[in-house]
Amino acid sequence: MASPRTLTVVALSFALGLFFVFMGTIKLTPRLSKDAYSEMKRAYKSYAKALPGLKKVGISSVLLRKVIGTMEVGCGIVMTLVPGKPKDVANFLLLLVMLVVLFFHQLVGDPLKRYAHALVFGILLTCRLLVARQNEEQLDREESREEQVNAQEKNKVKLS
Repeated sequence: MASPRTLTVVALSFALGLFFVFMGTIKLTPRLSKDAYSEMKRAYKSYAKALPGLKKVGISSVLLRKVIGTMEVGCGIVMTLVPGKPKDVANFLLLLVMLVVLFFHQLVGDPLKRYAHALVFGILLTCRLLVARQNEEQLDREESREEQVNAQEKNKVKLS
C-alpha cells in the first residue's frame, strides 16, 4: 500500500493539474465561460497598462494572457498525467506563474478577494513541492541504508 505522503502528492498533483488546465483554458478561449474569458481579457489589459515596459519589448496583453494560459494548461496536463520529475518541474513553473500573477494583482491594486485564489493555489503548489521533495529524500535514505546493509552482509560472508 502506498504511503500517506505518496497519496497526498498524487491527490494534490491531480487536483492542482485539473485546476490549472481549467484556468488556463478560460484564459485561452471563451468556450467554457464567456464572462470569465471577458474578465480575463480586461484584467490582462490592466496588467499590460501597469507595466509599460512590456509594450516596449513587444508583449501585448493578448500575448501575455495566451502565454500564461498556455503554461497553465501545459503544466496542468503534466501534473495530472505525467509521472516522475516532470511533475516537479511543472509544479515549479506554475509556482513562478502564481508569483507573477500575484505581482500583477498587487501592481494594479486589486483587492484581496480578486487574487485570493492565486495566493491559495501558490501555497498548495509550495506544499505539494515540499511534500514531494521530502518523499524523495526519504526514499534516498532508505536506499542508502539498504546498500549499507548489503555491504555489511558481503563483508560478513567474506570473513566466514
